Amino acid sequence: MRLVLRRRWSALAAGLLIVAAGVGLSTASADTGGGDASTATAKAKAKAKAAGQFRNPVNPGADPTVVHHDGNYYAATTQGDAIRMWKSPSAATLLTSQAHEVWKDSDPSRNTQIWAPALRKYEVDGKERWYLYYTASDGNDSAHRMYVLESEGTDPLGPYHFKGKVADPNNDRWAIDGEPFTLGGKLYFSWSGQRDDGVGNQLFIAPMSNPWTISGGRMYLPAEGNCPEVREGPTPLYNKDGRLYLTYSACDTGKPDYTIWSKSIAPDGNPMDAGAWTQEPGPMFSRNDEAGVYGPGHHSFFKSPDGTEDWIAYHAKNTSTYTYSWRTTRIQKIGWTADGKPDLGRPAALGTALDLPAGDPGPGTKVINDTDEGTGDLQVSYTGNWNSGSQCGVQCYAGNDHWSQEKDATATFHFTGTQLALLSVKDTGNGIAAISVDGGEEQRVDYYGKPRVGEELQWVSPKLDPGPHTVKVRVTGEKNADAGAAFVSIDRAEVTP
Repeated sequence: MRLVLRRRWSALAAGLLIVAAGVGLSTASADTGGGDASTATAKAKAKAKAAGQFRNPVNPGADPTVVHHDGNYYAATTQGDAIRMWKSPSAATLLTSQAHEVWKDSDPSRNTQIWAPALRKYEVDGKERWYLYYTASDGNDSAHRMYVLESEGTDPLGPYHFKGKVADPNNDRWAIDGEPFTLGGKLYFSWSGQRDDGVGNQLFIAPMSNPWTISGGRMYLPAEGNCPEVREGPTPLYNKDGRLYLTYSACDTGKPDYTIWSKSIAPDGNPMDAGAWTQEPGPMFSRNDEAGVYGPGHHSFFKSPDGTEDWIAYHAKNTSTYTYSWRTTRIQKIGWTADGKPDLGRPAALGTALDLPAGDPGPGTKVINDTDEGTGDLQVSYTGNWNSGSQCGVQCYAGNDHWSQEKDATATFHFTGTQLALLSVKDTGNGIAAISVDGGEEQRVDYYGKPRVGEELQWVSPKLDPGPHTVKVRVTGEKNADAGAAFVSIDRAEVTP
């Protein structure tokens, strides 16, 4: 069997061919590489003016994996009952792109609690295929194990077929959040599992003979963190010299202190030797209270379309409440220190205008704030009685929003474009809105949420013909049985030109 490992590395790794244990291994574009641009041309591209801007979130789900392939971004997040993927030519329109269900399992032992997808591409015996790693169970957490799908062809959207269970053949214990990495031309698998003494959510590594088979016993990798209870979501990042940073999340993901740490190893190190790893001081990426970002973690890395920038995709919440709900996917560019270490920066507030990744065709999205009042392009007009103010603070775009529970009060967005998405507060006192496009049929949308969160995706319009349009949000005065009131919140609209 000939296995070609495809990695997005710097020029250092390009064309490397190593033969080990009778298996030919060469690098290409499966794992994420990093570091500075290695040529003058690449540097020039990196300095080119961005094609536009976007604002987070880019997906309403958690535990993201994001890749850029053949002119499109592909994103998958935890969905619970299936694996779904979103495809978009621009990062700016990932939020409004269509969900594609790429896998739903009929086997009751692994068709629920489906978590943490991880997408990789490998070439095996001359055929390029996508491998989609994930965690699943029979409905009981103790049954969680790791599995992998294989694509029939070269399309990341599949179709896929079930390839197998990914497990240590001699120690098949509770395991989640697995994904492969390469070092020294060899393939390894990393995951969060249970130690022999019963302690869970710890990091493990094992060798692989191919993208779907663990071929040796696992090794426990001790790792530091700001909380004692969790080490999960290991994912690789390489600097320009080929040093591997195995980044991972520490702390319970429901807590606001969920954060990213890392252990690193030299390019010629042995990953199966715990002593070969260096604990990097942490955390690398953590809560940003001033920006209203809590629990950033369970992440992946990807390259900009032109290959000159490194980006992180991660989930976070804008509530400090201990909850597993309302984790949304955000992306932002990362940097590198002078000595070659990753600099993840600080998580940006939802709604922050960020330049699109280098090489992204754009043109980016436009924003309508709730205070952009009027009937002109990119404005919103109100009828009836609405309250407005800054009480929502960092949970709202630009620190303000409008809200009303008066029956038949309306907020009408005026825009020129092809699609519009509404983001605003979900709260225990929120009710049901009726939303229509260009005076057409209304669609009822429940704005209720617990606990209170802001800039949540409420509704996305269908694709529209280019030109002027209106989207009207009408307060119905109705609510579900759990809601304490019937308010509807107006905050931010994202417009696709």
